Amino acid sequence: MIFLIFKDLQAYIFQNYFDLTINSKFQIMQKGTVKFFNESKGYGFIVESDTGQEVFVHITGLVDKIRNGDTVSFTTKRGKKGLTAVEVKLD
Repeated sequence: MIFLIFKDLQAYIFQNYFDLTINSKFQIMQKGTVKFFNESKGYGFIVESDTGQEVFVHITGLVDKIRNGDTVSFTTKRGKKGLTAVEVKLD
């Protein structure tokens, strides 16, 4: 119980004082714009807002349906060829 209260307090502080969003696993959600996404092939790229870095996204990492130009929040994990966006949600 105490851990959950502490976790909620940390989430509140991050979201309100550092303008960061965190997910249920307590990972910082990054923000970006969908540069390209091909729904029939199931992959695309997101440009991360802070760094301008392109991050690969696969259809299996989507929470919401995305299109080119959408603003999204996501976390990243290390894939075989670099970073992959996961838990991709529309903002």
